[in-house]
Amino acid sequence: MSEIFQRNFAIIEQRWPQVAQRLSAEDADAVPAQLLEGQGSTLSIAGIQLTSRHDRVAEARLQAASLPADSAEIHVYGTGLGDLQRVLLASSTLQNLHLHILNGAIFALVLRLLEQDDWLTDPRVSLAYADGHAEIQLPFFALPAELVLAEDSSARIRDRLVSEIHLSFNNREFAADHPDNIARLEQGRALLRSDTDVGELFGTAPGRDVFVIATGPSLQQHLPRLKLISDSTERPLLICVDTALVPLSRHGIRPDLVVSIDHNITQRHLPPEASANVALVYLPRLDAELLSAWQGPRYVGYSASPMYTAIRQDIPKAQLLAAGSVIHPAIDLAVKMGAARITLFGADFAFPGDRTHTGWQDGELGPEMSIAKHWVRDGRGNKVKTQLNFRSYLIELERYITLHPEVKFLNTSRDGALIAGTEFDPDWTAP
Repeated sequence: MSEIFQRNFAIIEQRWPQVAQRLSAEDADAVPAQLLEGQGSTLSIAGIQLTSRHDRVAEARLQAASLPADSAEIHVYGTGLGDLQRVLLASSTLQNLHLHILNGAIFALVLRLLEQDDWLTDPRVSLAYADGHAEIQLPFFALPAELVLAEDSSARIRDRLVSEIHLSFNNREFAADHPDNIARLEQGRALLRSDTDVGELFGTAPGRDVFVIATGPSLQQHLPRLKLISDSTERPLLICVDTALVPLSRHGIRPDLVVSIDHNITQRHLPPEASANVALVYLPRLDAELLSAWQGPRYVGYSASPMYTAIRQDIPKAQLLAAGSVIHPAIDLAVKMGAARITLFGADFAFPGDRTHTGWQDGELGPEMSIAKHWVRDGRGNKVKTQLNFRSYLIELERYITLHPEVKFLNTSRDGALIAGTEFDPDWTAP
């Protein structure tokens, strides 16, 4: 070990012995690193620069400026070359700086090469591996290179960081002053006023077992048995998302309620001939012609989106969770109806078997399988392909489940993403 590493490591060993124990087992020699020089220098790892190679301090100041001014407590994900830590610690208002290691081998390499004792000895600093926490902490800055270079054990935290970083960009589509949103709300205003408040359903199924049916590939394997259950007299309550209605109908399965939130949904997804005696729960912006063609009862509500603030004051309705996917309000509806146990079907948040959905061709409901560049762990611990928005939907569902310990959540397939907070239903789940 280099003298530099010994000095750095001695501080870590004294202050954070558990971190030191893991660091001592890291293989820094296996890190594919190169020195990259410009006006300054940095490390390039697998072709990815850890920092600027021209002015690392200026870069760190820019990064620090993105955080709330005068923050007393800040979380930094990734350790970099120490530049951001030094800039942040120069603030007299900072009381606690929490460093979260995303890649232990990279950090071990940096400890060999550069003196880090100045910020490691600062009493305001705490140091831990990112995978020691189930959730991210705010306010934070995530070093971009280390989001890409995060080790697999940090994937859960990395995914949450990426989702949070993308949040404001993703929400632009739902701005209250967006002309398309204004037009969509106006075209459905008359039905919004006359349709039944979704709040009328709340509390109507106390203690019930509820099946929430999504359209992931794993739904296919359960359709024959779901048909048998749907024909029984004492069946669970069946709630499905909009795109599941067609494959369910093809197998003679009639859900009790269908939930829809996306203005891109058409009668191709919600055919009127499949709607008799089926209740539709929707959020505004759906096409008024599609809604008028629905033969069953209609219930409407809002989400917490600012897009609905003005119209909610004029036409009050109850609220459902909306966090990007239609599965969120479907599950929230089940909980608010009083479900004691919710069993999930087709809630894959991934592309097991290189398929995107049940009952639809590749690309019909979104991006094609070929562009899936990301992954999550499936129910067997293996990597399965997914896309960024699916990972965000999974994260928000896991957060929701954490907030509802009174409800038992069951999953029916190990093929899709592992959903923290759920158990695998032994009656439905293959080994």
